[in-house]
Amino acid sequence: MTVRAPGRGQMHLAVCLPGVGGAAVGAGPRAGSPVEFSSFERLARTAERGLFDFLFVAEGLPLGEHVEGVHDPDEAGRPEPVTVLDALAAVTERIGLAATADAAFDEPYGLARRFATLDHLSGGRAAWHMVTSADASTGENFRRGGCLDPAERYPRAAEFLDAARELWDSWTPDGVSRPFSCRGRHFDIAGEFGVPRSPQGRPVVIQAGDSEQGREFAASAADVVLTRHRSLDAGRAFHADVKGRLAKYGRAPGDLKIMPGVTIVLGDTAAEAREKAAVIGRQQVSPQHAILALERIWGTDLSSYDPDGPLPDFDPVPASVLAQGQVRTADPVKVAERWRALSRAGGLSIRQTVIEASGRDSLVGTPQSVADVLDSFVREGAADGFVLVPHPIPGGLDEFVDRVVPLLQERGAFRTRYAGTTLRSHLGLGEPVWTG
Repeated sequence: MTVRAPGRGQMHLAVCLPGVGGAAVGAGPRAGSPVEFSSFERLARTAERGLFDFLFVAEGLPLGEHVEGVHDPDEAGRPEPVTVLDALAAVTERIGLAATADAAFDEPYGLARRFATLDHLSGGRAAWHMVTSADASTGENFRRGGCLDPAERYPRAAEFLDAARELWDSWTPDGVSRPFSCRGRHFDIAGEFGVPRSPQGRPVVIQAGDSEQGREFAASAADVVLTRHRSLDAGRAFHADVKGRLAKYGRAPGDLKIMPGVTIVLGDTAAEAREKAAVIGRQQVSPQHAILALERIWGTDLSSYDPDGPLPDFDPVPASVLAQGQVRTADPVKVAERWRALSRAGGLSIRQTVIEASGRDSLVGTPQSVADVLDSFVREGAADGFVLVPHPIPGGLDEFVDRVVPLLQERGAFRTRYAGTTLRSHLGLGEPVWTG
């Protein structure tokens, strides 16, 4: 066992309840309903027992639309996350409560009000995961409609966040309300905000993104940045790059926490853990799901293909009816090349390739080996902590809390008690400076 050197910072831990993709509440016969409150309550209570920084209820407004309908009913069957967290505030005491909310189709006043309310109900434990959706099919659900120009995503997000902070700061720390005014390209609003300044000053802001714009936005405005990297070297490079941008915004390295997302599968032996991971992968990617995932890349009807057979040997159709309404974030031809190389290298079928290509960064092993890797990433400056997706959900978190957390605590890598009551105190973030 590696004992942590004196003065080394302890890691931060969060657990994610995914709102998009295959790693969902319903992944497995004992996982529970994706709608019933008991599923959320169990996960939150376990995370709090494990002294986690926060529970993160993710959401994606796109409903997995494909050709003529929604192909993923799990994504379409999720409740609104802030409402869920309002309820969880009543059955928890310390765990932070984070939710995704979309800045592309929401408005600053309503969103700021919801999160300020959650911060009051929870005693200062609210966090906003800020995203900007960019697909036309989702836009049709909203009055403004259409698709946000990709070039406008970060400018709108920055203006939206500035407006939300203006609203939160329109109440003085001693409880006096002042008029607000936000004039910009995307928002022109003025009035008085209806919720007093919250217990932690402002909700914590979480942002995700590995692009150049995403890194710069995180350095300028976020409290936590979510990322993914598959190696220690990649993690160190990202960590150093983003932390190195903070100074020009008057921020210190500790003002931003970098927390990669990682799936966790545990077993008594490495072989047992690998077998569990294989079973979980097959649960998450059905034969139908594999073909649909392939069609989204290739842009053509592949329903005649065998999910247990080889990938198509032709290149994707650059623009097709299958992809209408969606903003491609990667070149489909390059994605297809990568998938075919993955298939050739491992002798993988279509379904096996989709499982391998669509999986999050994974830690599969014994409790000791998983604790070793998590601790090494923090000790080596590749991360400040992690957002875990334990499998199966929600029961896999119990196993992590019971078997991995004690190992991290023994080596001084993780807290043995909550030192404060707010999410900012858990994360080691100071109360934001009032700018009213």
